[in-house]
Amino acid sequence: MPEPRLATPADAAEIARLRSENILSEPLDEAWLIACANQLALRLQDGGDARAYVVDSPTGGLATCALGLVHAVLPAPKYPKGLAVRIHAVATDPAHRRRGYAKAALAALLDHLEHAGVTLYELYASDGSAPLYESLGFAADPALMQMTRFPVAVEGNAS
Repeated sequence: MPEPRLATPADAAEIARLRSENILSEPLDEAWLIACANQLALRLQDGGDARAYVVDSPTGGLATCALGLVHAVLPAPKYPKGLAVRIHAVATDPAHRRRGYAKAALAALLDHLEHAGVTLYELYASDGSAPLYESLGFAADPALMQMTRFPVAVEGNAS
């Protein structure tokens, strides 16, 4: 099996593609793929908040990605450095599934983040991916809630 490697900004377009094609309920159009890739490339640079491990496809591009977005939280005994991560995307191209690539990439990402002082890990799991995450130590939390809010346009205000 190919070894997972730390992603670079040059991998951003492929990570955006894998996320779009394998995770999102509707794939992104070309303009959104470019916007995501451009932002991710900046965030994968040294000092950025994105960390990812990838497995290269033998035919070119990426077979798998595991992407986390690191953010600050207030320190506490369980979060001494005040660092948390949201695992944003773990995706494998269908031609490369059932080979252990996703588990290897995610395990490498988790090890990397642990060495960086991250102690709080969060993700959203589909029913199909939950066993993978549980095998790496994640547990379901029935208290976790989420909401999406879009700004309401105020009459006479173009912003």
